[in-house]
Amino acid sequence: MKDKNTNDNFFDRVYEVAKLIPYGRVTSYGAIAKYLGAARSARMVGWAMNASGKQEDVPAHRVVNRKGVLTGKHHFDGTNLMQQLLENEDVEVIDNQIQNFEKLFWDPMEEL
Repeated sequence: MKDKNTNDNFFDRVYEVAKLIPYGRVTSYGAIAKYLGAARSARMVGWAMNASGKQEDVPAHRVVNRKGVLTGKHHFDGTNLMQQLLENEDVEVIDNQIQNFEKLFWDPMEEL
């Protein structure tokens, strides 16, 4: 059995937070990083979301950039899978931008 490195542990913590994002809500890479006490690690959260395909039940489609843009969409299979998953949850997306982002934003610092 090999030891987990620091990145694996951080990724696991990111996944645990992401799994708590409610259906029909979204958060940002930075909000997760801030919640985990690593405010300057938004990009690392993005890397975790990119690698989340190997994890069960991580709703990576609910994590977007700080402006509500689907910046991670190219990491999903298919052309518009990220958008389709969000739209299945009644999240409106126009030109890769979540509409009513402020209303749908889930802040783990306030919610957890």
